[in-house]
Amino acid sequence: MHERLYYLFKQYLENKCSRKELEEFFNYIRKAEHDEQLRQLIRKVYSTIQQDFSTLTCVDVNGQLILNEPDWLKQPAREGSFKKTRTRLAIAVAAVAIICILWLMPGTSSSPKKASNISAVTKKTTDRSELKFLLLEDSTQVWLNAASSLEFPDEFKGKTREVYLSGEAYFDVKHADKVPFIIHTGNVSTTVLGTAFNIKAYPGQKSIVVSVSRGKVKVSRKNVLITTLVNGQQAKIEEKGTGIIERIIPASDISPWQQGNIVYDDEAFEDIIADMERIYNISINLQNNSIRLLNVSTSFKKEIGVEQALQVLCKLTDTELKQTAGVYIIK
Repeated sequence: MHERLYYLFKQYLENKCSRKELEEFFNYIRKAEHDEQLRQLIRKVYSTIQQDFSTLTCVDVNGQLILNEPDWLKQPAREGSFKKTRTRLAIAVAAVAIICILWLMPGTSSSPKKASNISAVTKKTTDRSELKFLLLEDSTQVWLNAASSLEFPDEFKGKTREVYLSGEAYFDVKHADKVPFIIHTGNVSTTVLGTAFNIKAYPGQKSIVVSVSRGKVKVSRKNVLITTLVNGQQAKIEEKGTGIIERIIPASDISPWQQGNIVYDDEAFEDIIADMERIYNISINLQNNSIRLLNVSTSFKKEIGVEQALQVLCKLTDTELKQTAGVYIIK
């Protein structure tokens, strides 16, 4: 088993792990929470392999995990490689984090929650232009987009699994019969048993957008069901009003940001500008108020850069782009 664990861990860190190998490795980790012999074996494997990959992670004197981003990840992703590279590295980092927790635990069969002072609720956030991968306690996978936050319990208990999202995230929810997974976004909640979908709900956004890539979700406003969506369907739900727009969308438009694509279909221009600020970590002064509510449809690659992206938007809205003191001005 030592050789198998070493192989799986190395596959993660070299971005070669298949989905089947991923599931196998995390199954070992979950079992180790209640199996002292297996936990000791994982510690031994971690001790052996950390020397080869010490540039990725380390643990400081206070037992806190430190993540060191390798130089190659800081470079712009090649077309078509964004999702694969980001996702696998994030999963590898998540695996290391879990193993470090096991490593630091006392040699008892107590659960991690009892053995360490982990808070009841965790909040993960991203800065502008930053993306994060999260693996929740129930094996649900979450990709968090720029300038977003997700609050979730360290352990799901009771008859529901509930989280709170501000911003945008793609969820691949682990199926659990009779234990629905609920995402709260303001007055709107999205309920599933096990499926994959994207939610966009930034503060100030006119509508909350739910797009389903697999399975079925139920969308409610203040606990009242307003629609049910299946794969390939999208709903735009007014945050403050009662309006809702449903449509069929291609799979490529469900969470294009994961592949480094920026796609807008009939979106308010002021919402698009807010997106540009989050995506490129810039400040934009929209001086032409007459186009704030103008609906715009367009798409382009994130890697074209902020200036070219804004020029595309200005051509579509017949506006002019200038830059002063580091601030982009559209008038």
